[in-house]
Amino acid sequence: MDLLRSLPLGLYLEKPITGLHKLDPRVKLAWLMSFLAAPLLANPYFRLALVLILLLITLVAGIPLRVFKQQSWLLILCILVFVITLISPDGLAVNSQPRLPAIELDLPQPGSYYYVLFEQSWVKITRRSLELGVRISTLLFTLIYSTNLYLLSTAPEEITAGLEELMQPLRKFKIPVTEIVLTLTLALRFIPLVLEEVQNLARSIRTRAINWQKLGIRKSLQIWLMVTEKILENLLLRAEQIAIAMEVRGFTSPNKHRVEWHQLTLNVKDWIVLFSLIPFWWARFLWGVM
Repeated sequence: MDLLRSLPLGLYLEKPITGLHKLDPRVKLAWLMSFLAAPLLANPYFRLALVLILLLITLVAGIPLRVFKQQSWLLILCILVFVITLISPDGLAVNSQPRLPAIELDLPQPGSYYYVLFEQSWVKITRRSLELGVRISTLLFTLIYSTNLYLLSTAPEEITAGLEELMQPLRKFKIPVTEIVLTLTLALRFIPLVLEEVQNLARSIRTRAINWQKLGIRKSLQIWLMVTEKILENLLLRAEQIAIAMEVRGFTSPNKHRVEWHQLTLNVKDWIVLFSLIPFWWARFLWGVM
């Protein structure tokens, strides 16, 4: 199994180039922050609308079906959370003692409102449990899927370049913005190296066909400790090689040796997508209030 291709989170889709890829990373970051903040204190209907909007963006942008299938685990997780919350006690099961003796009268209800929506055997679904299930499952889906969609359509260099542009006002407070962005860039580029080392060591253990049942718990732990030590040793060696390569090329400080991967410019399409945040938040405060 190739960890670099099978990992369902944090992958960048290089091809095909979709409409999301062509947007400015600052615009996509603004929409990402909106999707992360909009579900807070919103009603269940608006949270369901956010899920539909994310799925609609995926379809309109032309994300390949093979990439969307990798997110099936997220759908399964949200459905399980919804079902578990739906049938769990809602915390409002209060038994009250009537003031008058019970009289066997079949009186009609004054309205069509029922707090208990379904009750059969041990399964009891109430209005509150249904609302909690929708709120928790949609919140989980929105937070994970919107972040993954952003990482899917934005290269690591674009992310760091956009963050550097947005963090420019912090230079007035003598905050090392360039150093922070460089550290973030190296960290994002170091993630594939970590996955590669883990993958190589996992393959080396699998090819040796170790019989774990005969080894026992103590010897198995010793082997895994050795593997962990080897992973850390290889990662430190990779980091040292990167540092030596930067020193050989004359790198002294990020302010003096800056490499511009992307020239960030806002075109007409970016402005349209950016100003569409206005009706989005207008709808949030108009219809999304609890």
